[in-house]
Formats: sequence, structure tokens, C-alpha cells
Amino acid sequence: MNTIHIQGARQHNLKNLDLDIPRDQLVVVCGPSGSGKSTLAFDIVYAEGQRRYVESLSAYARQFLPQLDKPEVELIEGLSPAISLEQGTTSKNPRSTVGTVTEIYDFLRVFFARLGTPYCPQCGRPIEPQTSDEIITDILSLEETTRFLLLAPLVEHKKGTHTDLLQKLKKQGFVRASVNGQIVPLDPLPVLEKNKRHTILLVVDRLVVKKDMRKRLADSVELGLQYGEGRIVVQIVGGGEIAYSTEAVCPACKISLPKPSPQLFSFNSPQGACPACSGIGSVEYFEPDLLAPNKGLSLSQGGIIPWKKPRIFERFKEDLARLGKAHGFTLTTPLADFTPTARNKLFQGDPATNWPGVLTLMEQGQSYGSIWRDELARFRQTTDCSACHGARLRPEALAVKVHQASIQDLCSWSISRALAWIEQLDFSGTKAKIATPLLKELRHRLSFLVNVGLDYINLGRNMSTLSGGEAQRIRLAGQLGSGLVGVTYVLDEPSIGLHPSDNARLIRTLRSLQERGNTVLVVEHDEPTIRAADHILELGPGSGFLGGELIYSGDVKGLMACPHSLTGKYLRGELSIPKPATRRSPAGFLKVHGVSTNNLKDVDCSIPLGSLVCVTGVSGSGKSSLVMDSIYKHIALARGLKVERPGNIKGAEGLEAVEKVILIDQTPIGRTPRSNPATYTKVFDEIRKIFATTKEARQRGYAPGRFSFNVRGGRCEACQGDGQIRVEMHFLPDVFVTCEVCGGKRYNRETLDVTYRGKNIADVLAMTVRQARKFFEAYPLLDRRLGVLEDVGLEYLRLGQPATTLSGGEAQRIKISRELGKKRLPGTLYILDEPTTGLHMHEVGKLIHVMNRLVDKGASVLVIEHNLDVIGAADYVIDLGPGGGEYGGTIVARGTPEAIARDTHSATGKFLREHWEG
Repeated sequence: MNTIHIQGARQHNLKNLDLDIPRDQLVVVCGPSGSGKSTLAFDIVYAEGQRRYVESLSAYARQFLPQLDKPEVELIEGLSPAISLEQGTTSKNPRSTVGTVTEIYDFLRVFFARLGTPYCPQCGRPIEPQTSDEIITDILSLEETTRFLLLAPLVEHKKGTHTDLLQKLKKQGFVRASVNGQIVPLDPLPVLEKNKRHTILLVVDRLVVKKDMRKRLADSVELGLQYGEGRIVVQIVGGGEIAYSTEAVCPACKISLPKPSPQLFSFNSPQGACPACSGIGSVEYFEPDLLAPNKGLSLSQGGIIPWKKPRIFERFKEDLARLGKAHGFTLTTPLADFTPTARNKLFQGDPATNWPGVLTLMEQGQSYGSIWRDELARFRQTTDCSACHGARLRPEALAVKVHQASIQDLCSWSISRALAWIEQLDFSGTKAKIATPLLKELRHRLSFLVNVGLDYINLGRNMSTLSGGEAQRIRLAGQLGSGLVGVTYVLDEPSIGLHPSDNARLIRTLRSLQERGNTVLVVEHDEPTIRAADHILELGPGSGFLGGELIYSGDVKGLMACPHSLTGKYLRGELSIPKPATRRSPAGFLKVHGVSTNNLKDVDCSIPLGSLVCVTGVSGSGKSSLVMDSIYKHIALARGLKVERPGNIKGAEGLEAVEKVILIDQTPIGRTPRSNPATYTKVFDEIRKIFATTKEARQRGYAPGRFSFNVRGGRCEACQGDGQIRVEMHFLPDVFVTCEVCGGKRYNRETLDVTYRGKNIADVLAMTVRQARKFFEAYPLLDRRLGVLEDVGLEYLRLGQPATTLSGGEAQRIKISRELGKKRLPGTLYILDEPTTGLHMHEVGKLIHVMNRLVDKGASVLVIEHNLDVIGAADYVIDLGPGGGEYGGTIVARGTPEAIARDTHSATGKFLREHWEG
């Protein structure tokens, strides 16, 4: 069968669709936001393909795998095992990096363990092997009468009871061992927990340094090296430890390093992780600017925010008074009047007066209990670990190098630079045999990352810092390396975050997956990707309940000729987004100086206020570093908001002109089905008040809370206001059934008896925005708020539609609508990061209109975007580049879109010219 045949698809808003998806082709699903694209691709094709594969496994294996719901569809034929590559699955684990996710780091660990040369962490000399005679001489150089134990390492951080080993040592006549740092007798045998990691060293001898001990010491050292496989440890009684090895030792510092192993280079292993940060690479601390944002207040006025709580303030009042007396301030002195020395003593402490300092006291305050920990958490920031400087590994691991580069060097370089370094490596002899398979694998995997447009990122980058598009392309690169065939790959807008100049590489990557014999199903709005497809499925004609129909199925030529296709109208130029006739003049400027966040190279940047400003540039050029990490975070910090790791800037001007900064992204408006457009926009509050004023509600004494499905009283208690009940099916996916008591209406019968103009509260929640606006036209506040939702193109949404069913574009426009509902927005800066994600070409025009309305109300809008229509609609454009990663970080061009289009140095300008010329 050469197609995936789907019959009677009714999942979500799909209207009984029958369609065929060609196998082993590049298929693009397009259409307006909320038209059913993701439902078809992910909830039907992927979910059913994965579900059938999982069902072929044993019941025991299935309990460890996620169980996807069976889609509402009559028949699906021709399915193959499916792999999903979505945007929204970025790891939040602080230990998850680009290198670990792609498994490149695992190969690097073996590479450095087998081919690396240890260097002394102190003096930098190559570590040389020690002979047993050198070890004996070094021990004899200890001060006479020094008592010590001679230990042989046997087990390092390994799970198990190790009973056989201990029994064997006992039979061989040994009487003691060091287990997890404690000396224990071998008779009786120590009992170790099976599932815990243990470190065991054999006590070979107990000695005292004296002149006539060389023969006994030599015998013991030889025995210890035999059992320790070339390693022994001298544990000085009442002192430290000295490690010796016949493998390697620094001739100057006498430092012996452990034999390189893959575990030594793992920051998830005790053998390799930096002891100070446990392999995280960062530590938390209390930020003084968050603790005391208003320097005009004194200590007694609550200048240090946590000390507004009397319990904490009273506890340290006497200490504060004593400190103040020593440094010339009182509890009523404004913080701004403190001398630098006094301010430092206040926060860091003063040993002379036995004052520990505010920062130390905050650390102690965390021990008051979980409530205090939560309260104080908002004053904490993270910074690179001072011991490893963010490298995550212990010094012994960082001291191992290949061709003068450590594993941290490789992980900090861009992918393109790391690949170039590996390409030029040359080994001979035995090392060449070891290196050949490792280098081949590393080249392949790094090349795949380059092919998907991620040559600018580095292997050490935390996955939580990546955009959804970047994370998806990393997983795509992993699939390129797997070599699978006969698979259905389902992707969600892989072009997100890609500059037009990078699109060709992405399309070639998708082609290579397809040409191996795989079906590649892509949900996409990007015009070049649509034009490159073998087959196109367009859903529509609208969004929500206005969508869910198959508008077109066929090739690109047929799509462009289809009279009913909205996408076709844009492809053939019948519809387009016009550029504005004039550009706004700035109402002032926000300036940042010397920005060096991430790859930015000491950039000076001016942002026009009262304008629509677009920051663009090739992938990895530094757009997010400038806008999100530097501009947004420093404004937020100045407003007393908590931000993580604000970027590096030397100075800023014009911050006083920005009274409020608001980040509008595509994250859901709620995490549970209880959140919906009505609750988020506060429309539901007004509607509940209206129902509470009806004659019947007043007679029964019903307050507005009676009409909430989130609290007891008016809701149906059988389903607790959910409208449906979850039934656990153990080895099968959970089943959700409509509540039999309320029939899915969420409320009890008494609440539903109250009506307004013939409709009860459940009827109102089932209304669309347009229907609700007409129904409540007599209420100006509701008319205005619902009217704004219509203006942003969401007239089709139902008021009670669960937030979990909204697309990212719909969630973002709901957030914008709440801002548009305000009459004036002077001094407000809105920041949007790639707002066109998930939007059809037609919806991009609506988004541009909405952003312009924000500016017309007195706000400033700063947007990161690659979409050429958005760039062309801006008043001012800042283009970063010229490349990504270390090859970017400078401003290539700035000015009006017309100026950018004329600039021959701007990659964006080239595509903007082509876009305007058609």
C-alpha cells in the first residue's frame, strides 16, 4: 500500500475527513492557525502509528512507555511506526545539554579517555608515569614519625554488596579495608547496600616513617600496586591523602591524576562532576539588587524587602545597630546614602562586629521551612560556578587534552569550529586505530547539526536555553544519524527560528530523510517549504469550528490553481500583505552600550520608542542575546522583577521612559482545561456578575462565585466542574467520559436553572466570541473586551474552550487582546519573540495590524522575527550578523526596511528585496 488511508476523522474540530497521505514523500500540511493541522498530523497519524507499535509489545514493556489516546477515526490503513519531532518538548533538566541529547558528548568522553594526554592542573606540565622506586622515595621524604595507612583502590563508586571481593580479601589474610571513607574490619564482613554506590580501598599496611623502614615499605608498595592495578593511596593519620600511580605524575607538583576513563569526563558521575556545583555548572546566590531595589528607603522602612517581615527584622535589629555604629549609619539612613564600604559590610558581613551580612542571613533564612524557602526564592539568581567556571567537571578531567584542547574547549566552541578541529586531527600507530571509528562518528553527528542550520550553537549549551525550533532541529539531526527507513516522521514547523538564508539547508535535510525511504509529514506555513513539497494538504477554510475541512490535496501546481485555497492565493500573488506607505518617527530612544552577552561583540544599540522595531539576522547571530537576555532582563531588573542571568552591558540610557515591560510569547494561557479565553481575559468575571444580578439568582441568594466551575457550590461535584471523568485503564490509555450527572455542562441543576435572556451559564460558555458579543451588547465593558478578541481574529473561539486546546498563535493573540483592551499604553514596551510561529500567511497580516494598534495607543513594540512581511512592516530594523555564533554578534545594518533592502552587506536585505520584487 503506497498511501496512508484515513477515513472518518472526527478528532477535535475535524469534520469526518476522508483523505490519503502518500507514503515515502515529503508532505506538507498547511492552513490557518487552529484549522486542525496538528490534530491530523500529531493526534491521528503519529498517535495511532505509535500506539499500534506499542501495542505490539508485551504488557510488561507497555507499562514503561507513554500511552497515547486512540484517535476518533473510523479507519486508518497503511501506517508505519511514527516518530514525532515537536517544538514544545525542550528539556528543563539543567544537566541536559546539546552534547548529551545528541550523544556526541558520549563519544567525546571515550575519545578523551583513550586518546587524551593528562596535564598537571597546577603547573600545566604533561603528567609522566612514576616508578615504584620513585613512589617509595617520595613516601620516605615525609617527616619522620609520620603515621600513615597504605591503601590500594579496588572499587570506585560502584553499586553492589561486593561480598565476594571482601570475602576473598579476608581469605588472603587482610584484616581491614576503607569503605566509603571509614576504616572497617573484614571480620565480620561489612554489609553494604546493594543499590548504593560504594568506594573500597584495601588497607595493605599501617606504617610509621623511620630510617630503617625501606624494605618493609617496598614490599608493601609492590603489594599495594599489584592490588590497586598501578595505584596506591597514602592516608596520613590526622592529615590528608597522597595518591600515587605508575601511570602518571607531575614531576614538579607531585600530583598524580586518576587514569582517564569515560566516567572521569561525565558531569553526571561523582568521578567527573565538579565537587562545588555537583556537575550543574552554576550555583544560586542572593542578588543584592533584588533584595534592595529601592535605594531611597532605609532599613527601618523595609529597604531590604524580606525584612519587611517583622520576625526577621527584629531578630537582627541589634546586630544592625552595632554594625551601623561601626560604619556611620543608622536604621533610618536611606540605603542610597551608605558609603560603598558600609554597603559592602551590610551585604557581605563584618567580622569585626561579628555581623554575618545580609546575604549570609538570607542563606540561613532558607532553613526556616518550605514557606520561607518559597518566599526567599524570588531573590535568588544563578551564576557560573566559581570552581569550574561553568565547565561542570573537576580539574582532573579538564586537565586531559588532545592536541592542546580539553573536552571543555570542544564543548564551548561552535559546532562548525569543533567540526573543523576534528577534521584536521591526525594520529599515527596504535592511536590511529583507536581514533578512526571515534572520529568517523563525531564527524557524522556534527555534520548533521550543521546540515539542519545549527552550526552556530555549542555542545555545552543547556537544552533549556534553546528555542522550540532549535530543540526540534537537534532531534532531527539525531534522526539523520539513526539511518532508519520505513518510518513516518511528523514535524511541527521545523523552519521556526531559521533565517531565509538557512531554509535551503533545512529542505535538503528533510529531503534526505524522505529519500531514504521514509514518509516526512510536516506541519508548516513557510512558503519555500510548501513550494518544495511533493504533496500538500490544506485544511480550513477558517479556524476552530470554522475549520476542520480538507480544502486541497495535491501538488504545488494544483494548489496555486485552486480557487478555494487561501494558501494558493498568497502563493500566486492574488493576496499579499502591503508594506506601509510611511514609517513612524521615534518618540525617543532606549540605548544600551557595550553589550557583550553570549556572542555579542561590545554592541551599542539604540531602540526607537513609540515605534514598531524588528530585530532580525541569521540564526545564532545574537538576536535573543540582545533583546531577551540584555534589553528585557535589564529593564525588568530595574523594575524590581526577578530574572535569571541578565546579560552583560556596560550602561543604559532612557530606562526612565519605559514604565512597564511586557513579554508576550506563545506559552499557553493556562496549564489545565479549567483555564479558558473567558477566564484569562476577565470576561467571565463580568458574566458571573450579570448572572448574579438576575431576579432568580437574587431570590436564591446566589453570589457571582456560584457561577464558577472552580469552587464548590455551583459546580457539579460528580466531576468537580470538569465536565468529564477520567477512567484509568492501566495497560491501555486512560479514557475520558462525559459526566453522566451534569451531561458535560460542569454545573449542578440548581445553578443551570438560573438564566439570563433564556440562556444559562453553560450555554454562555458554549458561545463563540462573536455570538457572546452580540448577546451582551448592552454591557459596554464586555462589548469592548469581546470586540478586541474579534479584532485580533479570534471571533470563532468559544468562551469556555479549554486553554490546552489552543494553538500557540491563538494563545499569543489572546494575550495581545488583553493589552489592546487598555485605553492608553504610554511608557509600555512590548517584546515579542518570533510571534509569527504557527501563523498562516493571512494571519501574519492580522498580527501586523494588531502590533500597529499597540503602537498607536502609545506603546513601543520590539519584535524578533525572520518573517519578511513583518520586517517590511516595521518602522525600524536592526539586522545582526554577519554569521551565527562566533561569526555573528555585530550589527550589520540598521534603519528603515528600505535602507536594509539597499544594504549589500545585509543577508536580510537581499531576501527583502527579492520578496518585494516578487
